[in-house]
Amino acid sequence: MRAFVFPGQGSQKVRMGQELALASVAAREVFEEVDDALGQKLSAIMAEGPEEDLTLTANAQPAIMANAIATLRVLEREFGVTLSERAGCAAGHSLGEYTALCALGAFDLPTTARLLKLRGQAMQAAVPVGEGAMAALLGADIERASQLVAQAAEDQVCEVANDNDPTQVVISGHKAAIERAIALTKEHGIKRGVPLPVSAPFHCSLMQPAAERMKDALADTQISSFSLPLFANVIAGKVSDPEQERKLLVEQVTGRVRWRESVLAMRDAGVEEFVELGGKVLGPMIGRTAKDARTTSIVTMDDIEAFAKEIA
Repeated sequence: MRAFVFPGQGSQKVRMGQELALASVAAREVFEEVDDALGQKLSAIMAEGPEEDLTLTANAQPAIMANAIATLRVLEREFGVTLSERAGCAAGHSLGEYTALCALGAFDLPTTARLLKLRGQAMQAAVPVGEGAMAALLGADIERASQLVAQAAEDQVCEVANDNDPTQVVISGHKAAIERAIALTKEHGIKRGVPLPVSAPFHCSLMQPAAERMKDALADTQISSFSLPLFANVIAGKVSDPEQERKLLVEQVTGRVRWRESVLAMRDAGVEEFVELGGKVLGPMIGRTAKDARTTSIVTMDDIEAFAKEIA
């Protein structure tokens, strides 16, 4: 069985999607539809930058989604490769879960773009700039990371945000608490802690104001049935019910991205191949988590053509 997976924040870069847009009408239509939905030329920022504008959370989230959906549309329309026929399930890392839902027909493209724009704005506004921080713990498993954040928190927020793979965990919270955690890494047998260049502390309890805004937005948004099961971040398990997923998307704002567990759950469900659309971030994480699984990353037209030919 094959799973299609979709990347999260950090996979953005200037000129993303440009090759696809030049080569494919299907890709251009995706970028134009997202521009129209948002009332801004996001495609121009993706193509030309500047990088600091693309990196803004409110731009990066819909841009990463648009790039992945453009990749999928080229596969579908020009090569006849559809998710429902070629996969058994889908998943996405953080914002990538929205991309997966779009790919599965739960949200249409304009709705997905607007939700991610709002999600980015809400997450940015939830904590004043400079008060929060995130760090990647390299050489850390979830047990060591959990012990570290418990010690470093003191009277502040310091929580595991992403359990990415057996060697990388991301933590999030108050800046001072994250700095304490970095200083304590060696004491917990962790190789090192690396501060991340982010503008807000995502996936921790400080994001509660953003969760409330997303709860209101999602309450007014129709979620259609999925063409395939989704493996959701916060439960690391299979979801097919739109109403359950509506609640999980709210919980996801403050909750842990259980990516390592999600990969293992998909593997246990029979997934033998993971295909990442629109990025090359998840493949290495999956490779370190499920070493016997096959991973494929599809970004360029050459990637698309090679994959379509392989599964023909």
